[in-house]
Amino acid sequence: MNSLKNLGLHVVKANVYMDSSGKHNKLAITNRSTGRKIEDPELLETIRLTIINNMLQYHPESSSQLAMGATFGVEPPEQKVDIDIATRINIYDDGPDRSLLVVETADRPGLLVDLVKIITDINITVQSREFDTEGLLAKAKFHVSYRNEPIMKALQQVLSNSLLYFLRRPTTEDASF
Repeated sequence: MNSLKNLGLHVVKANVYMDSSGKHNKLAITNRSTGRKIEDPELLETIRLTIINNMLQYHPESSSQLAMGATFGVEPPEQKVDIDIATRINIYDDGPDRSLLVVETADRPGLLVDLVKIITDINITVQSREFDTEGLLAKAKFHVSYRNEPIMKALQQVLSNSLLYFLRRPTTEDASF
């Protein structure tokens, strides 16, 4: 908690009781100066890495679950996890001035920053974003527009192809050339 507070964040911890699964902790993290939800992709990545580093420091036994299948920390995982998660990209019109881009793919460090960079490299404006992970699956939702209008079909195809190309699973190693 202190590490997150040192980043200029306000952290509130709540106990949430589910039906039969018992008690779960839920954290609400907001910007201390504005009180608003964190939307900066670089700050989100910093938060993610801070949490991982603290888990490794204070709970080294959890390193095999944080590793996503790679040796990462004190205790390597028993089996290497094969991250073969199909990438799904959908784009919907979401009102008169924006579209909704939904991306589901394998999670990895820096993914959110890379997604925003790809989208903005095509001159598409990211109005808002929401990022969530469920195990090894990353789910991202972006409200996007092109010149304050929904993205037209041709540009949707360009965006979808660009994201699929970037997120594809590599088939060769760099050393194989």
